Amino acid sequence: MTTTLRPTEPLQRAADGALSRHYQVCVNSRPVGAIHLSTSPVFGPSVALIDDLRIEEPDRRRGRGTVAALAAEEVARGWGCKRIELRVPADAETALRLVTALGYVRRNYGMEKQLGAVAPELPAGTLGRPMTETEFGPWLDHGVADYAQSWIDRGVPGDEARARSERDHAQLLPQGLATENVLISVLEHEGTRVGALWVSLTGDKAYVFDVETDERHRGQGHGRSLMLLAEAQAVAAGKHAIGLNVFAGNTPAERLYASLGYVPTGYSLYKNLL
Repeated sequence: MTTTLRPTEPLQRAADGALSRHYQVCVNSRPVGAIHLSTSPVFGPSVALIDDLRIEEPDRRRGRGTVAALAAEEVARGWGCKRIELRVPADAETALRLVTALGYVRRNYGMEKQLGAVAPELPAGTLGRPMTETEFGPWLDHGVADYAQSWIDRGVPGDEARARSERDHAQLLPQGLATENVLISVLEHEGTRVGALWVSLTGDKAYVFDVETDERHRGQGHGRSLMLLAEAQAVAAGKHAIGLNVFAGNTPAERLYASLGYVPTGYSLYKNLL
């Protein structure tokens, strides 16, 4: 039997060069599923994105998804893409095994925690305060560089990584410290600055965009205190859940979040197209 992709629409071309197309997954011309392939809105037309891949239940566990994913890679190569990416929900274990077997590498993943009605307390001698304008500039410069490096370390070319970091920070902090529904805080322990925290309160959940203990104060439990501060801010704002992104391989952060009750929600993976 032959598994192929059949376009269900003309190739969509946006003014900025982005491409997109929906396909049926067919076995001997019989539709058994669907796939949507596009170029990345984040990294541009050199990176393909599998937005959706579904195989109907009667045809699962027969290799249809594997062949469809490989066929999508060939389409992406034809578009001139150098990399292909996708996101897998945390509970889709079969899909995660499939793409891992095809050579996709985990880059980062989302985590989330449900919150109670009572805010956690910080350790004795520890408190959070708003970041000052004097502190903001150096913090932002460091954050842009550090975030870009996280992408570079995981296979993203330097120019793409830096452009993404600058764009994300500009979009998320258009008014700096005055940006609506954003809290940027400094954590102090016994009067000494030990770290910083960036929390967004937009929507029905809180989101931690950045949390970092100052280098000379690491290994002393301040990372946990920063996360407790984030939860306290979220509860005070009436949020019932808090989320974050963690880059794969950041073992200390992964262990910290897991110990605090965060659970994975979805994995982002990539594969270089040779």
